[in-house]
Amino acid sequence: MRFKITLCANQPVVIPVNYPYPLSAALYRIIAKGDAAYASFLHEQGYGKGFKFFTFSQISCPFIIKGDRMLLKQNELSFQVAFHLPKAAESFVKGLFQSEQMDIADKKSRGTFTVKSVESLPGPLPQLKTMEIADVQLKPLSPIVAGIPDERGYYDFLQPDDPRFAESLIYNWRSKIATCYDETTAAAALLLVEVLPMAQPFKSRLLTVKADTPQETRIRGWMNFEFKVTGEKRFMELLLNSGAGIYNSIGCGCVQIE
Repeated sequence: MRFKITLCANQPVVIPVNYPYPLSAALYRIIAKGDAAYASFLHEQGYGKGFKFFTFSQISCPFIIKGDRMLLKQNELSFQVAFHLPKAAESFVKGLFQSEQMDIADKKSRGTFTVKSVESLPGPLPQLKTMEIADVQLKPLSPIVAGIPDERGYYDFLQPDDPRFAESLIYNWRSKIATCYDETTAAAALLLVEVLPMAQPFKSRLLTVKADTPQETRIRGWMNFEFKVTGEKRFMELLLNSGAGIYNSIGCGCVQIE
């Protein structure tokens, strides 16, 4: 399921350039206020192997960059948030966000917003049956991160024109299927990913997670490209609802059908 969330502030505000991690924390806090057990499940367990089947897009709002701050030029911003949950949970999740307050903040600045609206977005591929093969073109709504762990356990981040980029996305997608279904289903699943040639160069974004703390981490994701994916509708929904690549729960890998 997917929602468009619109936030409103009393006046133009300043938020961190590295807002995805603070925004992720704000989303978790709202979920925790509505259902502590569900929040614990989402934050700590995912679907049993650490996956958090949840992602969100970049924010949509005109802004000016000053150093490591974003000065928003208007009082409203919007973004999409997706959860891989049963349709029956839609009203519950939507209700959690109605009229809530959200802070997008770090140690230097705080943007305080009220949730103005929560709009349910239509599900993907409604014309197809659950196990019917879909072949669609996707574009990122937030940076897609693909990487290969090195000998120290850190990621070597891949760019879209590296053949291993598509392989990494398939590996991650298959792992999510194994977690959500089972290993046999995942191993047998037909999954194809093809990065499409673009007239414009790929754009990268370097994100800092837990900035100014001992746990600070920097990750690099990619935008401004499109890719074609093939798989059963149920697996396509999993990809669209949980994100492509890694670091989905902090706002990476949110995609939509082009």
